[in-house]
Amino acid sequence: MVFQNYALFPHMTVAENLSFPLEVRKMAKPEREQKVKRALDMVQMGPFGGRRPSQLSGGQQQRIALARALVFEAELVLMDEPLGALDKQLREHMQFEIKRIADNLGITVVYVTHDQTEALTMSDRVAVFNDGRIQQLAPPDKLYEEPENSFVAQFIGENNTLQGVVKEIKDGTALVQLDGGGLIDAKPVNVSKPGERTLVSIRPERVEFNKDRLRPGAHTLQAEVMEFIYMGDIFRTRLKVAGNEDFIIKTRNAPDQVRLQPGTQIEIGWLPEDCRALDAA
Repeated sequence: MVFQNYALFPHMTVAENLSFPLEVRKMAKPEREQKVKRALDMVQMGPFGGRRPSQLSGGQQQRIALARALVFEAELVLMDEPLGALDKQLREHMQFEIKRIADNLGITVVYVTHDQTEALTMSDRVAVFNDGRIQQLAPPDKLYEEPENSFVAQFIGENNTLQGVVKEIKDGTALVQLDGGGLIDAKPVNVSKPGERTLVSIRPERVEFNKDRLRPGAHTLQAEVMEFIYMGDIFRTRLKVAGNEDFIIKTRNAPDQVRLQPGTQIEIGWLPEDCRALDAA
């Protein structure tokens, strides 16, 4: 098990920390030393075997905690928010390190986290819990692109929602009357009949405001630009759409990309299959 606070023995060296679980298992010294060396090399900490935890940075301590969990070649490792104490850049680096090591060793890792991006980045399958119940268990791409209820849609990634009422369901498409005005088509997920309240879900990156880039069949709505935020690799623009003033679109920072100005009236659109009619919880 890998803990959030590392749980390394401060009075032991790095090598002794790794050797301890092997000693408990009555493993011979030559075999212990071989396994400790292999585990340290695995996390690129071979030269640090003689140091104590207090002489290491947070990222180095996290690597040692990971190596200690892997040193006796367990088939299953539980990680309880192990990267929570690290800064953003180091945290992202360790995400890829842990995934690489797990893939190379062929072990199963059960990873507990409240960081949605971390869950999507590191996992082959993600279980989303609410009140102790699994809301959805699926591969990351399916979880993000095909949420089965409004809780999952809101919890995983950034998500736009518009409230409304189902007017009709026909040929696998729901016609939704939005509370803020306008009729849109959506894919019915867990709504089944006219008159049901629904929360329509659209991911920010699936919304387009450039008419030349709208694909055939796209549904359009009027919007007002409320705020433009420069985020380096992307532009994040907040809009007012059908009464919702927190409707977000994300666009790539490209040389030809328009920087929308607050107060501008625009038309936005998306494909019906990218819009999901979910429960109104």
